[in-house]
Amino acid sequence: MNLAPSRDGMRVNDQISSLEVRLIDETGENVGVVTKIDAMQRAENAGLDLVEISPGADPPVCKILDYGRYKYVDQKKKAEARKKQKTIDIKEIKMRPNIDQHDYDVKMRAIFRFLEEGDKVKVTMRFRGREMVHQNLGLDVLNRVRGQLEEVAKVEQFPRVEGRQMIMIMAPR
Repeated sequence: MNLAPSRDGMRVNDQISSLEVRLIDETGENVGVVTKIDAMQRAENAGLDLVEISPGADPPVCKILDYGRYKYVDQKKKAEARKKQKTIDIKEIKMRPNIDQHDYDVKMRAIFRFLEEGDKVKVTMRFRGREMVHQNLGLDVLNRVRGQLEEVAKVEQFPRVEGRQMIMIMAPR
C-alpha cells in the first residue's frame, strides 16, 4: 500500500496514515476526532472521498468531499489566474541626438502606445563618432521625452551613460 501523498500533496482515502483524524463532513460540519476507519466508512456511505487537508495538525484534519471534482475546480482556478496575469515587457525605442521632428513624433506615438498597453519603455540615445562630445544634446532630447510623458509615465531609471549610449527607462503610471 502506498502511504506517500499524491502528486498534488494531499493524501486521499487509504493513503492517510494517521489512526485518528479530525473530521469535517460533506456539509462542512465539524464532526470532531474520530478513527480513520470510522471516517473512511462515513465517506464511503456518502459516496465521496476522505481527503487529508491539514496533515500538520494533531490529529490531522480530513474532509469528506468529491476529490475528482475538487481537483477539477482547483485546476480551473489556477488556469483562470494564469489567464488574467499580465506579463510586463520592456519595449525599446532608439533615438539619435540630432533626431528630426517628424521622426521624434513617430517615436513618441510608439512610446505612448507601449505605455497604454502597460509595458515599460527603454529609451536609448545612440551616439556615433564625435557625437560623444555633445552628450548634452542627447540629454536634452531625453528630457524632452520625459517632459511629454509626465502625465502617463514615471521615470524608473533616469538617463545614464553606458558606453556609447544613454539609457532611460519609463514605466506606466
